[in-house]
Amino acid sequence: MELEIYVVDAFTDKQFKGNSAAVVPLTDWLDDGLMQHIAAENNLSETAFIKFFSHNRYEIRWFSPLTEIDFCGHATLAASFVLFDHLGCEGELQFMTTHAGSLSVTQLADGRIQMSFPNRAPAPLNKVPEALIAGLSITPRAVLKSGQAYFAIMSSVDEVERLQYQSDILKTLAPLDVVVTAQVDVAESEYDFVSRYFWPANGGDEDPVTGSIHAGLVPYWGAILEKQTLVARQASARGGVLYCQLEGQRVLVSGYGVLYLLGTIYV
Repeated sequence: MELEIYVVDAFTDKQFKGNSAAVVPLTDWLDDGLMQHIAAENNLSETAFIKFFSHNRYEIRWFSPLTEIDFCGHATLAASFVLFDHLGCEGELQFMTTHAGSLSVTQLADGRIQMSFPNRAPAPLNKVPEALIAGLSITPRAVLKSGQAYFAIMSSVDEVERLQYQSDILKTLAPLDVVVTAQVDVAESEYDFVSRYFWPANGGDEDPVTGSIHAGLVPYWGAILEKQTLVARQASARGGVLYCQLEGQRVLVSGYGVLYLLGTIYV
């Protein structure tokens, strides 16, 4: 069997930046084990499998090298980029998911892919897990929690950037991941907040750019900063930029994509 595969750098307009995702279009679902093997062989943070359902409607599933993922933003952007720029789709796309509901995606005039996510604002914690504090080199000033991750709120961008983490300790927080974040307090900056994302229990040590977690970061920082429109930077080694907007119970997250690879899988 031969399968077409694309690799796209997401949330960037430059190759070798942002977060890479593989995209595999399907006419029928493969066996779950085979999809997991393909994702492990790709060894990217996610591989998105998309199956045609009807006009501009697709089912989508995401696999890390370790497991199937409930919700992935950058691989959704990558899949949308492939559909818009290489497979001839126009207008609004609808992705049907198992755990994140229906995701609508459009391509803006400047080429950015805009995704509509459910609002997944984090809630305060009564008791902070000891493993979270032990796994981070800097103690956060506050900790919140969503269904996806613990949110460690830091006092400055510098703390986020120089923070060290211990994957073996953070891994014990499974099934939740950890995002560390801080407000950008430089008035002339083009960004409103920064973040880093650690997910040793579900995929790897540090994720280069994590679209899905901005469904929680944007409502949190939007309330703090009293803003509906925000620009975020993920401060990983590769880095990425996310353009975000609060719209009722939805969070709009957009970014650019760049094609890196088009090839064939033989299985």
